[in-house]
Amino acid sequence: MKMAAKNPELLAPAGSPACALAAFEAGADAVYAGLAKFNARERGENFDQATMAKVVDFAHRGGKKVYLTLNTLVKEQELPEVAELLEDIRVISPDALLVQDLGVLRMVREYFPSLEIHASTQMGIHNSAGFAVAEKLGVSRVVLERQVTLEELAAIRKKTSLEIEVFIHGALCCSLSGMCLFSSYLGAYSGNRGKCKQPCRRRYFSPKGNGFFFSPQDLCMAEYIPQLRSLGVQSLKIEGRLRQPDYVESVVRAYRLLLDSPESEFSSALSEARALLAGTCGRKWSSGFAEPSSWKTLIKSDSAGAAGIRCGSVEELRENGFYFTASRRLGAGDRLRVQPRNGEDGPALTVTKMFVNDSPARRARAGDRVFVCCDKPVPPDGMIFKIGTAFTDRRRQLEALPERRKKLDLVLELDGKELRISCSNAPLDDVVLPMELAPAEKHAADAEMLRSAFAEADSEVFALGRCGCTVRGSYFLPAPVLKAARREFWLRVKNQLKPELVFDPDAGTGLMRFRRDYLALKPDYVLPERLTETVFLKPRGAEPADRRALRADNVFTVNKESDEAVLPDFCPEGKLDALRRAVDRAYESGIRRFRVTSLYGLEILAPFKDIFIAASTPLPVCSSMAAAELAKFGVKRVMAHIELEKAAVSALREHSPLEVELYRLGRPGLLTTRAELPVEGPFRDNRGNGFEVRSDPRTGLSRIYPQKVVSVPRMEGVYDFYDLTNANWKNADTTTFNFDLALV
Repeated sequence: MKMAAKNPELLAPAGSPACALAAFEAGADAVYAGLAKFNARERGENFDQATMAKVVDFAHRGGKKVYLTLNTLVKEQELPEVAELLEDIRVISPDALLVQDLGVLRMVREYFPSLEIHASTQMGIHNSAGFAVAEKLGVSRVVLERQVTLEELAAIRKKTSLEIEVFIHGALCCSLSGMCLFSSYLGAYSGNRGKCKQPCRRRYFSPKGNGFFFSPQDLCMAEYIPQLRSLGVQSLKIEGRLRQPDYVESVVRAYRLLLDSPESEFSSALSEARALLAGTCGRKWSSGFAEPSSWKTLIKSDSAGAAGIRCGSVEELRENGFYFTASRRLGAGDRLRVQPRNGEDGPALTVTKMFVNDSPARRARAGDRVFVCCDKPVPPDGMIFKIGTAFTDRRRQLEALPERRKKLDLVLELDGKELRISCSNAPLDDVVLPMELAPAEKHAADAEMLRSAFAEADSEVFALGRCGCTVRGSYFLPAPVLKAARREFWLRVKNQLKPELVFDPDAGTGLMRFRRDYLALKPDYVLPERLTETVFLKPRGAEPADRRALRADNVFTVNKESDEAVLPDFCPEGKLDALRRAVDRAYESGIRRFRVTSLYGLEILAPFKDIFIAASTPLPVCSSMAAAELAKFGVKRVMAHIELEKAAVSALREHSPLEVELYRLGRPGLLTTRAELPVEGPFRDNRGNGFEVRSDPRTGLSRIYPQKVVSVPRMEGVYDFYDLTNANWKNADTTTFNFDLALV
């Protein structure tokens, strides 16, 4: 008889404590949430540390999990602050930490090892070679790049033992994860640092017309749940940390219904789930990148990029609000967004006071003339979208969450005569409970049995922390005897121990080790008097200023003039073998310099021990910690992340154990996607910024390039990198990108 596939975890977004409670109530197995800084949704409400600790305890009491996000890029100057935050997170004790930045990952693994690490989708891991690197990094779970197909996922699943988490519902980014520079280019607000201004949702203009060229439809994988379950995916993730509790609750209930429905009833459950999802005020649904055929229809350029259900347009502005004719029902407590026609961000508001036909009202129907009171600036003729409905006020429930319990670290020792319980982090005498146990014929007592029993602390003040268990011999331990022992122990704790006497044996140790090691961190290389320029693949006729410069070419097109081979930034699972053969050919032709642009490349180059490896954009290196992590893989040089400002590059150079390189000239890809874009060639935004889309049929990727050439001045102590694929020395229309700004 064929065994039914195990249900994967249902993972919900928690942009606020209220969302976390709503998700658990609706049936989520786990939530992911962020603190105020260094998470990819800093625009959300997020959590303070005390509330996060309470929510983690609440979840654990119900057998649920909480994953904390620290999934942004971190500058060199921010490392000490991140170390302090990691110490706070260690105390909070989430079930895992989601990480993008290699430097943060290294800090977690080396200085805060009690924290489990999940690789954020922002790491861009999209093939089995990337999973192999993730395993070497100490990661236990990978959140898969969102543009991987189900067929590619199935192939990856067969080649890795790591847990896999996939997105199943919510908004989609147009760009490959972790590679988008679009928002950053338009004002230093980096999507890689949680500050995305969502330029892909705006209206753009081309010679052939205008539209929302880069705004994908929302993802809905409801019908694929049986397939994902059969593939052995460990976690199904709902996007939406900028959403409110009503959205989270409805989406979780819909997918909980699908996961818990027998196969024979899935069809009817799917209809019910879709009805629940239809009321969540999202964009039109799609299957995202699940099938190559869906890439062609993912973007509808004539559909506004705003999320929500259209319910009218602003007809008249007043000092204290605006009039419109409702095209559907709405009421007090609903949330609206008034979207400018150009697709830029519009104000969001909750309807607290409204008038229908100039009379106070709580509800409006389609066709009613409505006035909504509002103290925010509203765009004239703005499109009005309903983005949420009234939801349960959970303030009392949040206020009622108990304070965090003090954790006792115990050692349990069992033999046939007694159970001895010792506490290592509080002044508590050993508790010795006599027992007369018979030898076990089956079901012998083991460490897990003891640990599970004592985890039920019978206390609102104390809880089980770390627990070491030793069982000497094979004995039958009746459940009533074990329960009585547990009750006796926790009763003694209650009577003998004051909470303030419990101490944290690890408090500050990781933080102090980091500070010590960081102060000692210095470059361990000596720069030559003259730094060699590196030139990227150049079009015919373009020559570097220095004829002694090294030439780098795509690994598939290296020739006798090539000095360096560049691995692609995206390589689908089905093309890995072809890439390996290309690397072999380059090596056999004499190439000993290679450039990786994505983490997976480190695994491809692992067999070669006598080569020079440089890490280059779009693989981001922002700190000495990230450089030190790459050094483990044989990397000798790192390119300072292209988004960084001058001060951040200088700070990296002062501490990096590896050579540092600077992107001096070129047109970097601002957005890269597998989706079929409804525009090719030049286009512009409503502020006159010029761009160009180029699609490559060989790779199936489309990229947005800026019209202006990025050109930054030389910096002392760093190597130069010139990208001449889309630029030349004579370009007069230039920009310094963020070099003279401050990356937010």
